[in-house]
Amino acid sequence: MQFLLAFIVVGPLIGAAAALLPAPPGLKGKSPDQAVLRHGVTVTGAILAAAIVLALGFDHDQPSKMQATTDISWIPALDVRIHLGTDGISLPLLVLTALLTFLCALYSYFKMPEGPSPKAFVALLLVLEGGTLATFAVLDLLLFFLAFETVLIPMYFLIARWGGAGRRPAAWKFILYTLLGSVVMLLGLLLVGLQAGTFDMLALATDNGRGLTLSVQVLAVLAIGIGLAVKTPMWPLHSWLPDAHTAAPTVGSVLLAGVLLKMGTYGFVRIVLPIAPDGMQVFAPYLAAFAVVGVIYGSLACLALARPGSKGDLKRLIAYSSVGHMGFVLLGIATMTPTGVNGALFANIAHGLITGLLFFLAGAVKDRYGTADLDTLAGATGAALYGRAPRLGGLLAFAAVASLGLPGLAGFWGEMLALFGAFDPADGLSRPAFLTFMAIGGLGTLLTAAYVLVVVRRVCMGGPRPAGEARLADVQGYEFAAWTPLVALTVLAGLWPAVLLGLTDPAVQKLLSGGKA
Repeated sequence: MQFLLAFIVVGPLIGAAAALLPAPPGLKGKSPDQAVLRHGVTVTGAILAAAIVLALGFDHDQPSKMQATTDISWIPALDVRIHLGTDGISLPLLVLTALLTFLCALYSYFKMPEGPSPKAFVALLLVLEGGTLATFAVLDLLLFFLAFETVLIPMYFLIARWGGAGRRPAAWKFILYTLLGSVVMLLGLLLVGLQAGTFDMLALATDNGRGLTLSVQVLAVLAIGIGLAVKTPMWPLHSWLPDAHTAAPTVGSVLLAGVLLKMGTYGFVRIVLPIAPDGMQVFAPYLAAFAVVGVIYGSLACLALARPGSKGDLKRLIAYSSVGHMGFVLLGIATMTPTGVNGALFANIAHGLITGLLFFLAGAVKDRYGTADLDTLAGATGAALYGRAPRLGGLLAFAAVASLGLPGLAGFWGEMLALFGAFDPADGLSRPAFLTFMAIGGLGTLLTAAYVLVVVRRVCMGGPRPAGEARLADVQGYEFAAWTPLVALTVLAGLWPAVLLGLTDPAVQKLLSGGKA
């Protein structure tokens, strides 16, 4: 188990270095480009297999216990250690990251985005995977920061070199926002580590803030929270996200929405909640307020983009929907209750599955039509997607209704539990305020349903295919292979939520009780 987790973290980085080397003569296939793309599929497939074996070997009777741990001294002067481990909170995120990266590598093997050599593309994809997996596996504050930052450079280049129109400004906006947030976060992490005398996240979580004064906790939560909020992204620190998603290649959007946004909310759960609980309680009402404003803002922005004549972009609309969905995650965390935090963790996974699928589908629609402009897609030639590419239209409708939180699909449980958590927040938090936040969040679910149904009606429905007009290419074999796991897991998580909640709940209970099982 220790070797597996270490391999999951280090394997992508070794694979990235190998991708830049010349392919051995017997493995070149038809061309060097094909060889390096096949290398990406092989490495990410091996990491996914290791993550599945890790999940199967995980002691599901003790999900609150940190398992597969490695603890090696790295910088003795600062007591920084290479400390890895996984529990019921991080394990689902590790598997989700490995799955989405493999599906992106598989998709790229058949549909490589336009741009420079695939060598750099595959290497950056693997570095991105390694940094994300390390973020969810490390148990040292400084290592967490290093892993958190590792993903920024590969994502910047994926957007800037393989993106679409406006890619360079979008990439610069992404890197500047996230780097500025990270500088502030580093100050908060250093403050905690130096004041507590350790950077070990397990020791700090067990101490549960008792070694930190209230003023230190407040400053730490403010500094760390800003950095995490930018990555989440929380309104009003979200403005980099729509541009980045609109310009990014399909696989870049899938990974950005599916795993990178989760790093911010994971940091709130793993670091802020257990290490500085008193400081978190001070800021929890403000976090909840920003969260529900984000829910409403994201929904209204989507409605504006979906309106006829607005020239809204489908990818941009999905990006704004992420602001709303991540608002529910932040609301659940702000309640500081097991119900709310479990809902936040469930919504994290559901959003990764559903929004990852939505960006795959949006990319496929754009490839077929040559545009993601909603007015064009809803015009005379695009209104009947059901008639021109029925499987693609059906999948788009499925992902859309899953996104609005239809009962029986993954999107329902996380948002419902987050609202339940707001109904009865933790002791010391104002219940009337959180009841207000719950009501606003409930309104957000109605607005979400409104814009989702408008998009489905405009893009998928319409009159029959005009005579003599060619059918669109429907779902291809490689697309079916890349999308089917996301559809299946969306249904499984919706019908059997205990699979995920059984992992997260004991770990959350321990986390919120100060390390007591």
